[in-house]
Amino acid sequence: MSANLSHSPSPITHPRTIAIIGANGMLAQAVRSTAPESCQIHCFDLPGFDMTNRKIVLSILIELSPEIIINCAAFTDVDECETQEELASQVNGDAVGYLADAAIATNATLVHISTDYVFPGTGNMPLREDEQVAPESAYGRSKLLGEQAILNSDLEKYFIIRTSWLYGIGGNNFVETIVRLAKEREKLGIVSDQIGSPTYTNDLAAAIFHLLGFSDHPSPVTAPYGIYHFSNEGICSWYDFAVTIVDIARKHGEDLKIEQIAPIKTEDYPLPAKRPGYSVFSKQKYRDATGMKIPFWWESLEQYLNVRFKN
Repeated sequence: MSANLSHSPSPITHPRTIAIIGANGMLAQAVRSTAPESCQIHCFDLPGFDMTNRKIVLSILIELSPEIIINCAAFTDVDECETQEELASQVNGDAVGYLADAAIATNATLVHISTDYVFPGTGNMPLREDEQVAPESAYGRSKLLGEQAILNSDLEKYFIIRTSWLYGIGGNNFVETIVRLAKEREKLGIVSDQIGSPTYTNDLAAAIFHLLGFSDHPSPVTAPYGIYHFSNEGICSWYDFAVTIVDIARKHGEDLKIEQIAPIKTEDYPLPAKRPGYSVFSKQKYRDATGMKIPFWWESLEQYLNVRFKN
């Protein structure tokens, strides 16, 4: 299906009703905390909101009739998806179609978060939005089903935002794992041949609102609906990421046991799900659409850890 070239409304000047799906998750917490004060936020999550039940989804969202639906919900345990692909496909695929149906019924804009796992990760150049998708894991296949559910629907007002290596307040993520392990162990082996770009949830939340037209940019540009890539700027391996996390933790005076972080190959740390070897995104489309500058990953990591170590 060709890209939808219709545009979102001009920069926002009036309160808008937003339904956040998966509202208790890590990204949703960032979306909720960074939402403009004028927004009327309505939160939906389990057990009261089962997004795999089409009747429940349509009933609740049609009654609310939001102007914007932001889907932060997903089955994100990549390895668990390998043994529960049917459930992953229901949550990450079928349920997204139900949200698209609700958006059509209410004339809402749907924002859906997708992933670098829809690509095979075998290249060596930043991935554009129109690159060929070919997921190599159950998680990637299930997330692609969600994208296709939107693209194959009659929904015109949507943003599919692919992101990578997400971390932030209120969730299990790589940064928290490394901080914990650095306090427990003297040596760590971290994969160095998987290359990508970390993404801070606060930055992704801001990107969502910029695409929707909420912007303090002096010359805001309205964003065409469609697929966008977003991560922090800069490129690193998981090994580079871990080393930087530990360096910042030490600067904050954290009591760490870690003495050595060794680079290892993917084959030395086998996991059920295949990870992309290279999943760096081109963010040019996002920059052109919003006029916004994207922070580098190490800047955002330091910002996150500054907050984390003060709490």
